[in-house]
Amino acid sequence: MKLRYLYVLVFVAIVSIAFTGCQKDLNQLPQTTLTNANFWKTPNDLELACNYLYAYLPGLGGPASIEPAEDLMSNTAFGILGINQVSDGSRLAPATDGNWNRDYDLIRACNNIFEHAASVTGDTATINQYLGEAHFFRAWGYFDLVKRFGDVPLIMKTLTLSDSLLYSSRINRETVLDSVYADLNYAAAHCPLPSALPASEYGRITSTAALAFESRVALFEGTWDKFHDEGNYQKHLQICINACNTIMSSGECSLFKYAPDPDSSYYYLFQYQNDASETNYTYATNHGIILARLYGQNLSNNIASHSFERGWATDGDIFGTRNLVDLYLYKDGLPGGKSLYDSSKDETSSLTVFRNRDPRFGMTFTKEGDIIGSITGDIPYTPRFQYNIKKYNVVSEFTQQTSFLNYMIIRYGEVLLNYAEATYELNNSISDQDLNKSINLIRVRVNMPPLTNEFVQANELDMRTEIRRERTIELSFEGFHYWDLLRWKTAETVLPQALLGSKYFPADMPNAPAAQFNSDGFSIWQPASKRSFNPQRDYLWPLPTRELGLNKKLTQNPGW
Repeated sequence: MKLRYLYVLVFVAIVSIAFTGCQKDLNQLPQTTLTNANFWKTPNDLELACNYLYAYLPGLGGPASIEPAEDLMSNTAFGILGINQVSDGSRLAPATDGNWNRDYDLIRACNNIFEHAASVTGDTATINQYLGEAHFFRAWGYFDLVKRFGDVPLIMKTLTLSDSLLYSSRINRETVLDSVYADLNYAAAHCPLPSALPASEYGRITSTAALAFESRVALFEGTWDKFHDEGNYQKHLQICINACNTIMSSGECSLFKYAPDPDSSYYYLFQYQNDASETNYTYATNHGIILARLYGQNLSNNIASHSFERGWATDGDIFGTRNLVDLYLYKDGLPGGKSLYDSSKDETSSLTVFRNRDPRFGMTFTKEGDIIGSITGDIPYTPRFQYNIKKYNVVSEFTQQTSFLNYMIIRYGEVLLNYAEATYELNNSISDQDLNKSINLIRVRVNMPPLTNEFVQANELDMRTEIRRERTIELSFEGFHYWDLLRWKTAETVLPQALLGSKYFPADMPNAPAAQFNSDGFSIWQPASKRSFNPQRDYLWPLPTRELGLNKKLTQNPGW
């Protein structure tokens, strides 16, 4: 895809424009250098400018820079990366914040495109498509700001050093999100459907991607408003439902099925490399990925590769906690404590916990004997005190310094989960019909029993809990759970709890080092005494203090 090769070219071009614009003699236009005066002419120029925006999408650049690492801020993951300071109470208001800076850089790049688009002549539909992409990315930037900081300055044009808007005050999050919806509606109206996108352009923003992202935004804000008692939650939840319905009825998406082994489709979904030789992963056979960050297909294209982190598979740079493991259902669709298959009170080895569980458990975590790589021969996994992650671990790349695993940013499974949750929260109930066209499609793929109202009532379950459980399991290590806890307003209950690892079995680890265990024999990775969440402060992030010093109209979030 052209995007792989153009990130560097476009960066150089835009830097050249910025540098040229700083020269003293502004009347001279060097013909060998791109400038705002000679660049914005054709749709191809717009395409180049939009290609630069894709560099702001999350990717697999290393464990600390990827969205899966954001689960470290929740109770479902732990590791050695240090992000847990968010939930251990040691975080302070920073002088600068990379998220704040990156998002406003992205927004400025989008505004710059809008301001120069009038100079572009050519096919109107093509021009509008690229403008749609820019609208998508501006929405992306503003939503990321709102979910972290709440009210933020709303800047809809590029600013000069003398512009009074440099000192803007914070705008109500509802107003900011109305702007986000407007941007996404424009993108949905002018970007092509996935089926109309040429294979060479796979990875560009589509109408479906805009709608799917709108459903993510609207579910976040709808449930935030409902549980934090703010705003019009019904409005946002209905926007989410409408966006999901449009996607679900379009015929453009379906859950990924890996033809050679359909029952393991969930596992193979996270082995996706868009390799032209692998026909099971072409768009014609995989409608489950709505937006992905693409990487190269072979070593000759290493400009679009990333570092594969062997620590995910072995050393536990990021690993799962027992807190997450206990959420997985047994194969009868019941949780521990209710299922006849429950073996949690009779675990005799590290393999016991894998028995009779939701198949996604064994596709997410590595069990004893699983092959995690090969050097001079196959390397089997040896149990430790944690649950090591199988997701994203491409066995064939174990010895490589570069990886070409694509990173899924939006997938159809999320849309189905968004629909189910928004429907339930809007009505405080959900019909079996709505469950069958959302959550139960996900369950069928892994041969799990369907979720029905009768099943919930008969087994004294709670529908909201089961919908949230399904989301947590299906989207584990995809960077959602911390933000889910914030919008559900359950972080104040969940995050102060101890983080547990696996149970200690002398037969598996006869020479295990001294570690801290609870009364049930589970390793304690972070005791409750070292975890903290202040509900009057921690639901919003602190604004960077440098920004407060530069702009006296900005106010800090409560408690910071």
